[in-house]
Amino acid sequence: MAKTIAEINEKIKQGKAVVVTAEEIIGIAKEKGIKKAAQEVDVVTTGTFGPMCSSGAYLNIGHSKPRIKLGGGRAYLNDVPAYTGLAAADIFIGSNALPDDDPRNKIHPGEFNYGGGHVIEELVAGKDIRLVATAYGTDCYPRKRLETWINIKDLNEVVLFNIRNAYQNYNVAANTSDRTIYTYMGVLRADLGNINFCSAGQLSPLLNDPYYKTIGIGTKIFLGGGIGFVAWHGTQHNPNVPRTENGVPTRGAGALCVIGDLKQMSPKWLVGTSMLGYGCTITVGIGVPIPILSEEILRYTTVTDAEIFSAIVDYSDAYPNLKPDILGEVSYAQLKSGKVTLQGREVPTASLSSYPRAVEIANTLKEWILSGKLLLTEPVAPLPGVESGITFKPLNERPIEE
Repeated sequence: MAKTIAEINEKIKQGKAVVVTAEEIIGIAKEKGIKKAAQEVDVVTTGTFGPMCSSGAYLNIGHSKPRIKLGGGRAYLNDVPAYTGLAAADIFIGSNALPDDDPRNKIHPGEFNYGGGHVIEELVAGKDIRLVATAYGTDCYPRKRLETWINIKDLNEVVLFNIRNAYQNYNVAANTSDRTIYTYMGVLRADLGNINFCSAGQLSPLLNDPYYKTIGIGTKIFLGGGIGFVAWHGTQHNPNVPRTENGVPTRGAGALCVIGDLKQMSPKWLVGTSMLGYGCTITVGIGVPIPILSEEILRYTTVTDAEIFSAIVDYSDAYPNLKPDILGEVSYAQLKSGKVTLQGREVPTASLSSYPRAVEIANTLKEWILSGKLLLTEPVAPLPGVESGITFKPLNERPIEE
């Protein structure tokens, strides 16, 4: 049995496509078997909703009168610094950016109440954003200061551009030290007081296509409540990690670089997020449709939380010091039960990502396809797979001689 994306798209146009979520396909395959399920089902939809650093947005503010050259100057959106090194009227706001007067961790743990992720949320919500910019002035761009309110509806282009999202599996975070620590994986209590994880597990996009056989550059996706695309593989894309027999990586592996029109998106699915003692980020909703082109691809989408394992990493020592040590491996079924046994002790677990919201994304994507709002796209190039030989390398740190 083999299908093509073109054939599936024709069925979508005719209203005959069978689309199910990655949660639903598990029961369907169990009842009907892989072969029959692969024949009947055309698309499996996935979803994830969690904090995703390496996210941001670029915008073109249009030219003022007289003109101002933002490139080489300074720009602030609601007092949060934006990057101006692109051109005269283009700026980029990153999810981790903080106001200059934020105390950071001077009073530990810092609260990080407002940053780039919050600016993006307010921008997509249609709120007015205060832009303050300074420049050095040129003959063709004489203005040296600009203060104005901007609004997404008035801007030329506003584009979400996230260079690393939807990580394919990730660490489970623990703390063996004698003090509470504050991390991007949340607050970790001393002496294995709790364990935090961050993944939708069996609904997560890249865990349903572990070898990137259908997801590639140009794949059309649910992004922030609108339609976006996979633009490239994400930074730190690392396909060559240990995997289970069914191909599921047991460490952080692949990642997606994604892009989409922010004007289509919703603050429901792009939420500015504060991490106590760590900083600011943004919580992003992403869903990817998996075309069922073969029995092999269908089989990958039937992965369950009980079959997905991740490494428990000590964020008080191994993680900050880049040590390969792990405290053990645990399945997402165990993590989602609310407790795991580690070093002979029962430790409570909590997720930084929302599984109910991931289910909502997968169902929304399903509705979009069934209604014909979203057709599948043929990737123009695959993501680098295990055959690429790519591995994530740490910094080659070399002392700089004075």
